Amino acid sequence: MTSKPRILPGKSYPMGATVYPDGVNFCIFSKYATAVDLLLFDRKEHSEPKHVISLNPSTNKTFYYWHCLIPELEKGQVYGYRVFGPYEPQEGMRFDGQKVLVDPYARGVITETYDRERARHPGDNCAQAIKSVVVDPAGYDWEGDRPLYHPFRRSVIYELHVGGFTKSNSSGLSENLRGTYRGLIEKIPYLQSLGITAVELMPIHQFDPQDSPSRLPNYWGYAPISFFAPHNGYGATDDPLELVDEFRDMVKALHRAGIEVILDVVFNHTAEGGDEGPTLSWKGLENRAYYMLKDDQRFYKNYSGTGNTLNANHSIVRRMIRDSLRYWVSEMHVDGFRFDLASILARDESGRPLENPPLLWEIESDPVLAPTKIIAEAWDLELYQLGTFIGDKWAEWNGRYRDDVRRFLRGDPGMVRTFANRIHGSPDLFRSPARNPHRSINFVTCHDGFTLNDLVSYNEKHNEENLENNRDGNNTNFSWNCGHEGPTDNPGIEQLRQRQIKNFLTVLMASQGTPMLLMGDEVRRTQNGNNNAYCQDNEISWFNWDKLEEHADLFRFTRELIGLNLSSRFLQETRFWPEHLEDENTVLSWHGVQLGHPDWGEHSHSIAFNLHHPNYGTQIHVIANAYTEALSFELPPLPKNMFPTWFRLVDTFLPSPEDIKEPGKAPQVEGFEYEAQSHSVVVLLALSRKLGQQVFRDSRLILQYEEEKKTAEKRPANSENAVSGLNNDK
Repeated sequence: MTSKPRILPGKSYPMGATVYPDGVNFCIFSKYATAVDLLLFDRKEHSEPKHVISLNPSTNKTFYYWHCLIPELEKGQVYGYRVFGPYEPQEGMRFDGQKVLVDPYARGVITETYDRERARHPGDNCAQAIKSVVVDPAGYDWEGDRPLYHPFRRSVIYELHVGGFTKSNSSGLSENLRGTYRGLIEKIPYLQSLGITAVELMPIHQFDPQDSPSRLPNYWGYAPISFFAPHNGYGATDDPLELVDEFRDMVKALHRAGIEVILDVVFNHTAEGGDEGPTLSWKGLENRAYYMLKDDQRFYKNYSGTGNTLNANHSIVRRMIRDSLRYWVSEMHVDGFRFDLASILARDESGRPLENPPLLWEIESDPVLAPTKIIAEAWDLELYQLGTFIGDKWAEWNGRYRDDVRRFLRGDPGMVRTFANRIHGSPDLFRSPARNPHRSINFVTCHDGFTLNDLVSYNEKHNEENLENNRDGNNTNFSWNCGHEGPTDNPGIEQLRQRQIKNFLTVLMASQGTPMLLMGDEVRRTQNGNNNAYCQDNEISWFNWDKLEEHADLFRFTRELIGLNLSSRFLQETRFWPEHLEDENTVLSWHGVQLGHPDWGEHSHSIAFNLHHPNYGTQIHVIANAYTEALSFELPPLPKNMFPTWFRLVDTFLPSPEDIKEPGKAPQVEGFEYEAQSHSVVVLLALSRKLGQQVFRDSRLILQYEEEKKTAEKRPANSENAVSGLNNDK
């Protein structure tokens, strides 16, 4: 637009920049602003606006909403705001009319010339500011795509970083695709071959890579600038409109592969930081509405540990969050959300925990969000709500699962009963008997902490590369280096580490709940002992695709475990396994080296459990031995309608490919005991004759069963040579 634009009153809704046939409507919220300028730029690289439109409070303001309609404007228009008002930090007012502000509802942004330091200090920053872009989400061809909405019970989640997944040269992608949404599309066959059903993407909302206490970048992305715009650093294009479609192309391609898309969303703080942080958007629009302030109003409450806390239960902020979630579901087709530090969303405007937080109930009851997965990280810097988070729809990251499984498998004392609870879906934490156990998101590793390889390779964190003198990151990791700190050529230590990794993966996939894997754990991705790699945008954090060939055996093991998890009816149960017979439900029984005698003692390091259902035609028996020596476990006798022997699906002590077998190729277990080696996990399967005929390709096994059964029926009931278990209906 070259001529001076016409300015019409416009509407106070919807918020943001909305494209209509006759122009673009702009609307922002600011209660205490005295004046608002809308800046229009001809090109994204321009350092000065082509037009400055001063909104008239008489015609362009309704209540606390500033708005206008500019005819003839179209999508792609670059814009920003200057908002004027009192600068009185002691009263919570931080208006600065020299700063160009991002529209909180901007669906696209431009950051090429952004300078965080310039935004922190007084003065005009127009040439170095982040600018907003008008986006029209209509017109994209979804080709019939719909979100998948797999039930939790049929889900295996894979947490990944969009950039780090393909940024390494080892990805084999062209330079323009590495670290992008399109690059992820190229690697979908890998995700399919692994067998996961959902990717949980670390933050893809536009974030500030310059938000870091050192000169290193913010790589993880927990520093949001916009809750509507996809992060442009993951684009193969520098066109903000094409970027939106790149993201949607990725979602559409993942859906075609049967893989859901879950977004990690950060509605607890922003990149504007604390008192000395930059003015980018919310701080300069209405500081007192968007943030929780201390009693003196100058400083920010900090329940996030990042300098500020979003005032999530203020009406305007609540609406912004809901509008964002609806946008990503309706227009971008995502399948769900993981809420970072979700307990902050349960606090009132003074920071006090609410018994019935309006925002959380609104999210739970919102009809647009009804089919989506909503997952809470149910804690913040001071509040820990695991197991007590509101509602029936919310799932929760189970941090206790991570810690307790780590402690048991490394051999800590007094962990057997706690470990058993974690396997059982954590009924001690999620106490409602009607709760679906799959609302527990079970994980051993996630982005925050050691990778699985490092969990078994380091006793201590090694974060020196973060330039904070190793002070950052968690000091409590419950890790075990298996006898040597860091990489080693010792084959015994390497074998033990490999076994421990398989132990963690097997327990994860054999537990009640929804399992989550961390990107690269299936090929032993390492961060060299760094347990807080938030600022490592390099090979420390990236997926090394060369590891796929090096650790093909572990990849195969993980893939087979995922298949076992998704194919087992026992692991799809939508209620906690009862420990006694209730109607016709799965029965869970606990055992030790002797049947029916689990050792819950302080110095016990082993447990076995059995799952059987009268109608499933199968039984599963799992043995976990965290002792430093082998133990022989009695096996349950099998009913007469079953094959008289157990079949070994998993034994983590055995070398590949014997460590895991699909049911049709699983070897028989000889005798009525199983010797579980030190630091190992074993999974055994029993099959009914009818099911066995469908499973086993080798008909000789069927014939063997028939012969044994006939022979046993001819013998006297008290015959010492009778096949054990054939006449046992227990």
